[in-house]
Amino acid sequence: MEITETGIKDCLILKPRVFDDARGYFFESFNQQTFEDKTGLSGAFVQDNQSYSSYGVIRGLHAQTGAFAQAKLVRVTKGEVLDVAVDVRPGSPTYGQHVAVRLSAENKLQLYIPRGFVHGFSVLSETVEFLYKCDNFYNKASETGVIYNDTDLNIDWLIPTGMESISEKDMLLKPFAELQHG
Repeated sequence: MEITETGIKDCLILKPRVFDDARGYFFESFNQQTFEDKTGLSGAFVQDNQSYSSYGVIRGLHAQTGAFAQAKLVRVTKGEVLDVAVDVRPGSPTYGQHVAVRLSAENKLQLYIPRGFVHGFSVLSETVEFLYKCDNFYNKASETGVIYNDTDLNIDWLIPTGMESISEKDMLLKPFAELQHG
């Protein structure tokens, strides 16, 4: 596993070692011991989630707060997304900055998003299957988020205006300036 720093502390790009041959490929998508040895971070994940979406879907920006805050390890098994993580850790020197990484079935990259970030993705391919590991359980009462098109964050989701598909729930998320930390 190759680790690339993103410029935001502990938000990391992971590239697995892929073994290709005429039959196909094999790679270890996650190994807790290797992850912890190479990053110094906990790799104790307790929940795996999967979603399927079509082109133009933007999911996010989501997080959980307080005792239910989550670190995530995200990847794509079919298609391509632009994955975005925004640092919302109070006092962080990169507060309000974001990382945007193309994750695809082809490149097999993964993004590790530590606790204290809001997270989302846009679907760049016809469809996508998106998987993520969480280090804490989902808790509806701890949900928070930021509207995807917040002008302070100015994220380019790489989806043309008018082609976005946003859930009703995500359209109700607040601007970054109103984010409540917990």
